[in-house]
Amino acid sequence: MHKAGFVNIVGNPNVGKSTLMNQLVGERISIATFKAQTTRHRIMGIVNTDDMQIVFSDTPGVLKPNYKLQESMLAFSESALADADVLLYVTDVVEKPEKNMDFLEKVQKMKKPVILLINKIDVLGTDNSGQEKNVENSKPIHKSSPQNAQHSARLRQETLSKQSEERTLNAQRSPLNAQHSNLTTTLGDIVELWHKLLPNAEILPISAKNKFGTEILLKRIKELLPESPAFFDKDQLTDKPARFFVSEIIREKILLYYDKEIPYSVEVAVESFKESEKIIRISAVIYVERDSQKGIIIGHQGIALKKMSTEARKSLERFFDKSIYLECFVKVDKDWRSSQRELNNFGYNPG
Repeated sequence: MHKAGFVNIVGNPNVGKSTLMNQLVGERISIATFKAQTTRHRIMGIVNTDDMQIVFSDTPGVLKPNYKLQESMLAFSESALADADVLLYVTDVVEKPEKNMDFLEKVQKMKKPVILLINKIDVLGTDNSGQEKNVENSKPIHKSSPQNAQHSARLRQETLSKQSEERTLNAQRSPLNAQHSNLTTTLGDIVELWHKLLPNAEILPISAKNKFGTEILLKRIKELLPESPAFFDKDQLTDKPARFFVSEIIREKILLYYDKEIPYSVEVAVESFKESEKIIRISAVIYVERDSQKGIIIGHQGIALKKMSTEARKSLERFFDKSIYLECFVKVDKDWRSSQRELNNFGYNPG
């Protein structure tokens, strides 16, 4: 008997969906930063065994769209409800359940299995006095202990590098982090609140960052998968081509190195990708909406662009395990986020 199915990950921005996806797949498929709206596309990561294929989908955070780009992002998330064999709805310990009730009502009506994941429970681990809190005394919760499964060398190296990068930057802290220090809500309270909203969902507390609860989650997913032949070749890891990951890694560095509206006004397109035995030569264009944004991306004497490009090149070398020659150019494409034609060109067409 062979099992296969689509396990789609949805939820509001900045709750840890991409981190969870990467942990479940065992590879860094989705970029993940502390900033909301990091994920813009629906990205598949595929886990294969001899008798099973799990096709995970990471999706953009659910939000009320203000322009056409965000409409496309929401469409990616809504499409994940339609074709899910198992739906993973991710929240965290500080999110208010009433946020984006329109989307939640669609989840409530689903006939397929829904697993509600309460992420970031590691921040509930101690109280202000440093004493351990009991986070396992609620009936709907599966108990687990931290898992120490090893990742591939590439995943370890990339993860450590990104952690160091974020510490060095000392960039803006997530609003969630500011709330974590004053948490008084118990996990039992959170579970009870969500159980009222999604009474048919199974509820599992996790820490995607620390891999707490992920093994139990995988076990349950395997139980819920339908009998089916594989949808993709058994050696396939994702549905996205190499160029997509180049543009995403460059965009990740822009999210990390630039502030305010700049990261959200940027799109990256790979114009050239030429691979030889020892090196990959890449030419990429960073599109912005205004001339002033172009100047900020480039920086004084090109220093900002050079710094960002250097960090992107290092990550690309780890990702492809090969030397990279990277050229980045900056162009203005006025109001591209509100142009359906431009969005289609950039791949924002959920179909």
